[in-house]
Amino acid sequence: MIHRIFGDLPSFKSLTFRPGFNLLLADKSPGATDRQTRNAAGKTSLVELVHFLVGGSCDAKSLFRSPALAPHRFGMRFDLKGYETEVHRTGSKPARVGVSEDTETSNWPIVPRLEKSSGRCVISNNEWRTVLGNLTFGLNPRAEGEGTAKFSPTFRSLFGYFVRRQTAGAFSSPVQQVQMQQPWDWQVSISYLLGLDWTIPQQWQVIREREKELQALRKAASEGTFGAVIGTAAELRTQLTVAEEEVNKKRERVRSFRVAEDYRDLEGEASELTKLLGELADENTVDRQLIAELAEALKTEMPPPPPNLDRLYHEIGIALPSLAVRRFEEVRTFHESVIRNRQSYLAQELEAAERRVAERNEQQQALDERRSRILSILQSSGALEQYNLLQSELSAIEARTEALRQRFSAAEMLEGRKTQLGIERGQLQGRLQQDYREQGERLRAAILAFEKTSKALYEEPGSLTINPGSNGPEFGFKIQGERSKGINNMQIFCFDLMLARICAERRLGPGFLVHDSHLFDGVDERQIGKALQVGSETAKAFDFQYIVTMNSDAVPRELPDGFSLDDAIVPVRLTDATEDGGLFGMRF
Repeated sequence: MIHRIFGDLPSFKSLTFRPGFNLLLADKSPGATDRQTRNAAGKTSLVELVHFLVGGSCDAKSLFRSPALAPHRFGMRFDLKGYETEVHRTGSKPARVGVSEDTETSNWPIVPRLEKSSGRCVISNNEWRTVLGNLTFGLNPRAEGEGTAKFSPTFRSLFGYFVRRQTAGAFSSPVQQVQMQQPWDWQVSISYLLGLDWTIPQQWQVIREREKELQALRKAASEGTFGAVIGTAAELRTQLTVAEEEVNKKRERVRSFRVAEDYRDLEGEASELTKLLGELADENTVDRQLIAELAEALKTEMPPPPPNLDRLYHEIGIALPSLAVRRFEEVRTFHESVIRNRQSYLAQELEAAERRVAERNEQQQALDERRSRILSILQSSGALEQYNLLQSELSAIEARTEALRQRFSAAEMLEGRKTQLGIERGQLQGRLQQDYREQGERLRAAILAFEKTSKALYEEPGSLTINPGSNGPEFGFKIQGERSKGINNMQIFCFDLMLARICAERRLGPGFLVHDSHLFDGVDERQIGKALQVGSETAKAFDFQYIVTMNSDAVPRELPDGFSLDDAIVPVRLTDATEDGGLFGMRF
């Protein structure tokens, strides 16, 4: 329980609390708005102060970093693991927490040290959280201090259910003590407080993280450098098989490739030989045509028959009577001589043409053999630049193939991981169902505690459902009536009282429950009276402290029979009517 809250600010109103039910009232001046009331009286500031003194963050926007409060030391005396403990902290040095000399610290997992400059015992704020987590909720000090167990319960995540903060949005849902609280956090925290296996929702978050990584990988693959890189494993397996075969062929070609240093000279010589062979073939064609013509001419070069020559001779004599005409025998002999000469000339020409063709054929054969050898060399070898080109092509194909291989591996991994995560989800749900069967008594106690509290507030009792869902523990709340802020707030009231009761039975938690006046906004006056009565009776029955802050004009005029607030009202009265009427005694 909290014994006292104090500060060295002269105008600060120190508060003393008693065991059981405590009601801190604030008088609201006529015409003041709700905002003015909260800022001036300091009911919400009390909640913020409690959080500040039990390791809450103190950033630049914190109330205690304001110039009016930062230099001043505020403290709280409360029970911690059976010992009265007194700590203090300042907004100017929020990283350290002072510990009073009379505080028993021998059972702390981290012992405070003596600060030479001030002569006081101090402990860092992070270490203070570790101490509180261990002594208040039984948390492993190593896990709390070093964060070795990811997604484990922490003191701050658990403590928020016992002192809800309006500034953190803690009145939006029973399961959330911070408006932006992640599902894993409240699943783990509530499971821990109820005595259920909190490692199951912890592992669920591990799966969620892996699913997020999987989703990010799919998104990066589809929108990144690879384009639509992740297809199906079957499609990519086919593409990879074809690509690997192409690589093997290209590698074999590169392996068997021989570089000819005089490749360009040989290539030029082969071209020249081809040209010469063409020219020789053309010349042979001409000579073969000549041979054919000469052979035909030899056949036609025959002397005319004697009668024809005799007739020709007489016709010349008649036609040329005045010319001296040689004797016929002489003429015939001359004519035969001419024919013989003609035949001899044709025969010589024919022989010369045939000789030229034969010589060219021999030359062609030699040239063709040389060209064949050159072409064989060129076919089995190549120039250095060709080899480099082949190497470059091979490298490009290998790179594309490796990209395909990576895509195939990624596709197999994604498909396999998705399947595996689905299996693990099913296994976790099975574990959760088994845990709920084994912890049936604890679930029953929580359900009945919620039902009993709601039954005291409404004619028809509300219900708490705890379900082993497909995404972790699911908590449902139902209270009869029109959906409104008041109904929602009473669900939170019943839930908080149930947690405080169960934790008190398990000797777990801070030993107190604090409800800000915001919890009763929109709640019917009759239900407020019953809520205060139920809170008071439950705190007394289960030996924990229940502190409520409330505007005096919101206090029910009629209370349930046999219930009085007289002994519960804290002696200090806050008001917004004067400048010094608030908790800090000033307006800022």
